Amino acid sequence: MQQIVIFNTLTNSKVPLDPIEPGHIKMYACGVTVYDHCHIGHAIQAVYFDVFRSYLEFCGYQVTYVRNYTDVDDKIINKSRKTGVLPEQLVDSMISSSIEDMTALGIRPATHEPRVSQTIDEIIAMIEKLVSYGHAYVAGNGDVYFEVQSKSDYGKLSNRRIDELMTGTRHLANSQKENPLDFVLWKRDETEGASWHSPWGRGRPGWHIECSAMAKKYLGDQFDIHGGGQDLVFPHHENEIAQSEAANQCPYATIWMHSGLLTIDQQKMSKSLGNHILIKDFLKQWPAEVLKLACLQRHYRSTTDFSQAVFKQSARRLMFYYETLEHLQRMAGPKNGEEKTEFLTEHQPEEVISSFQNAMSDDFSTVKALREIHLHLKKANE
Repeated sequence: MQQIVIFNTLTNSKVPLDPIEPGHIKMYACGVTVYDHCHIGHAIQAVYFDVFRSYLEFCGYQVTYVRNYTDVDDKIINKSRKTGVLPEQLVDSMISSSIEDMTALGIRPATHEPRVSQTIDEIIAMIEKLVSYGHAYVAGNGDVYFEVQSKSDYGKLSNRRIDELMTGTRHLANSQKENPLDFVLWKRDETEGASWHSPWGRGRPGWHIECSAMAKKYLGDQFDIHGGGQDLVFPHHENEIAQSEAANQCPYATIWMHSGLLTIDQQKMSKSLGNHILIKDFLKQWPAEVLKLACLQRHYRSTTDFSQAVFKQSARRLMFYYETLEHLQRMAGPKNGEEKTEFLTEHQPEEVISSFQNAMSDDFSTVKALREIHLHLKKANE
């Protein structure tokens, strides 16, 4: 099987992919918080991890891929109050919208796509373990917090030390925390449609514990790859490692992959700047493959800058690819009764496949892989 190396944020180096279970890759990627329609930033991560999953399968691995929906969150509750739509109705609508967008982009569903609201029992069970092991405590108001200083290696993913993190922090007068760095596992709350009964009273989970419980439910205590955007390294993924290892009493994900940030015309995408592009709006202007190729022409760890010029260039390149393939099919013609497409599939030059695999096996370098494909198609066109 092809040897694959991946840049691991945890070690800050490329490491060989050595699955815990031979021949089987278990992978988790943080999904969207469903309070609004998906934008092209959500599309980028979905495209990358769909390609990673597809390449691993191409190399012969069985892949169990989990991408969650965060359907319990402050943003959801705030929008629910603003619009008068119950939280469960809002999230159902936005999840349907997200599925519609991903289907339009040609992105396959993950093996499992859990919702936080369907994992409450597992979340409560994990919090109970943390309390019993001395890694969490119940505050006076019924909130439950993870005690950061109970985990001696806290900060290992983001390469930060607890004493450095403590600098500049302060206790708030109304805070129930024992330490400013402690983070919430369970919040007391009685919001209709977004709260549940627990040993600590009615409430809802904190953000970080949600992914830990969903990953454990579908992938077990340990798995191979955990992914997300670079903006999630701290505090989300840092807190996730701490609570998961404390609760499960073993290492968590082996490799941590983080995709780069997105800018539009060299500026951060935001509604206030007027450059916030929903997937639905993009697809009114361009075919889905234009966005996918625009993503894959950048390495997943680099910052991606989109513009109309980038989209036009991607569209031109796609046209060149498809026109070249059409010429090749027409020139090949049927052979011994075979269909043209079958003829081309069975007679691909070995160097194309070899150069493609060498590129993709080096930290999923879609940039190098596309360069190789482009060179071969250019030669074929000539």
